[in-house]
Amino acid sequence: MSTIRNLINDNIHSLELDEFLEKELDRAGYGGVETTKTPLGTRLVIYAARPGVVIGRRGSNIRALTLLLEEKFNLPNPQIAISEIETPELNAHIMSSRIADALQRGIHFRRAGFWALNQIMRAGALGCEIVIKGKLRSRRHRYEKYKEGYIPRSGDPALKNTRVAVTSVTLNQGVLGVNVKIIPPGATFPDKLNFDSKIQPVIEPEKEASENTTEIEVDKGAET
Repeated sequence: MSTIRNLINDNIHSLELDEFLEKELDRAGYGGVETTKTPLGTRLVIYAARPGVVIGRRGSNIRALTLLLEEKFNLPNPQIAISEIETPELNAHIMSSRIADALQRGIHFRRAGFWALNQIMRAGALGCEIVIKGKLRSRRHRYEKYKEGYIPRSGDPALKNTRVAVTSVTLNQGVLGVNVKIIPPGATFPDKLNFDSKIQPVIEPEKEASENTTEIEVDKGAET
């Protein structure tokens, strides 16, 4: 039981850290974090669309963030590295935050959902699914789903290839949840076969042609 409890505590700690960074680095286009424990401390790789906002002038913001993480989450010697996101439209965290911001500005949920879906697919995604849940048009809870492309539902390919992010936004009618799933370009699946067009088929000579050639050679030998 101790191993299971440690695993659950680590997952809860990672979720709390992700939610904290999402609020603190909202202006920087926060796109997720990877945490690795090393003998020298804790290494954090923060993905952001605008790394300059995270770093700050002469590194002031990143130093303040390091002290805050060390005090709030008891991280031993946190070492933060910033990685720039080249295509924000393929990052589930960024797109879910953009949809939440659009809903908070008063944009209709269908318009925000279709806009985000088009942006993601234009960026080259193999598949995308956006689900907006909550009190959308009435007092009853409902959901709207926008989907395009290929989305695996179960199995190891779904766990490895699917980028998932969930964001909530508080409006006058209540809390709305935004769930975004993205299949990035280049993802491979066992049920998708790839054929190499460079391979040329081998054409064997016909039997009749080979027999005629043999007869001609025999006749020439007989004459000599």
